Amino acid sequence: MAPPSARAANAWVIAQATRDPYVILIAIYIFAPYYVTRVVGDPVLGQTLVAAANKWGGWMVMLGAPLLGASIDRIGPRKPWFAVVVMALVLLIASLWFTPPGGGGLPGGAVVAILAAITALFAFHEMLHNALLLPAAGMAGAARASGRALAGGNAVSVVLLIGVLFAFALPGKVGWTWLPAAPLWGLDPALGEPDRITTLIVAATMALGALPLLLRVPDMPRTALPIAAAVRAGAGDLARLVRDARGHRDALLFLAARMVYTDGLTAILVFGGLYAAGSMRWATLEMLGYGITLSVAAVIGGLLAGWLDTRIGPKLAVKLELLLLIVMQTLVLGMGRERLFFRPWHGAALWDGPMFTTVPEITFLALGCGVAIAVTAAYASSRTLLTRVAPPDKLGVFFGLYVLSGSATMWLGPLLVEAATRWGGTQAWGMAPVVGMLAVGLGLLMLVKGGGRMTHD
Repeated sequence: MAPPSARAANAWVIAQATRDPYVILIAIYIFAPYYVTRVVGDPVLGQTLVAAANKWGGWMVMLGAPLLGASIDRIGPRKPWFAVVVMALVLLIASLWFTPPGGGGLPGGAVVAILAAITALFAFHEMLHNALLLPAAGMAGAARASGRALAGGNAVSVVLLIGVLFAFALPGKVGWTWLPAAPLWGLDPALGEPDRITTLIVAATMALGALPLLLRVPDMPRTALPIAAAVRAGAGDLARLVRDARGHRDALLFLAARMVYTDGLTAILVFGGLYAAGSMRWATLEMLGYGITLSVAAVIGGLLAGWLDTRIGPKLAVKLELLLLIVMQTLVLGMGRERLFFRPWHGAALWDGPMFTTVPEITFLALGCGVAIAVTAAYASSRTLLTRVAPPDKLGVFFGLYVLSGSATMWLGPLLVEAATRWGGTQAWGMAPVVGMLAVGLGLLMLVKGGGRMTHD
């Protein structure tokens, strides 16, 4: 196997930077809200369908990801599996183009199945990509490459969002002379083409971004184990991982807390865009502005987490981040186009602009920024906290369980959102369990000892 190199590390970074726009453009801000509001035509039913897709995808991840990861470790090479997963993802994402409003495209059941498959394949992509970090960057360069990949994903997403905004959303909506008079490439807004084009853009970006990794990153050497033997050995490795973690109360309790509140964080990411589009009745233009603003806020959250972890310790940081999320997300549930903090609002517009002209809209945007900051910070601080509560000689074991706990119940949030949306009949009712998951996770975290600020003699 070739040694790590700067070219290989850059290729690994690019693969994640061109994967993450799926989450931002398709799952959160553009395509999913478009599909729910314009194709399904009912935000409540649409939220239920998307929740069902994520639930089924989460079950596939729960059943397949841990054993697949352990088995691949025993087989050796990752890149052939990675190539297959990328090819499947690209084809499925591109197929979502065939979803015009008013019918005539993919049936609803097919879209749910495609979204469920993408959810599972995206998790497999992440697992295989992470497994290639050390061959690409080495132990010394792993942390730097990981941080650059996360930043790159946000950066590419923001660039694509801005490109869609000025190429397809704003033309024909505002009279700025430097803008095209109509969406580029002759895309027809009546057919939802400016929204649907994001599926082809994201698919092409992901495909092109995977090529440097396939060409430049060294792969793990092949072992002599046949597939059946590798699966049996992988199952044994998983059992040993769980067995080696016994007896470490605080680390295990933290993993249980993190498993619950991370489901809440993920649900906010998955359904936040749908809720904004439905409750605020925002179209593509507003959702693009919302997505760009919150993506910038998320960068602030990542920087804030590092500062808080150092100043007050990661456990207190996670507690504060979760508490802020509980307050902010509760206030978000009381917002609407004519609703401000659970009360009716019928005031006039504050200014004459293309978007965010009313008090509820500006307030919702501000709350969204607070949520984005807290969600990103909670993800980052949680990883730091594990290093403080787990025994130093068993960090490998507990980071393995950290990954497993992240996938074991990723179906729970979508399941609860689906059930609550059906039962309550509104998007706000559907998002209420998210606050409950955050609160339960925070309660469990209160029982964890350790995780304070590091002191230096």
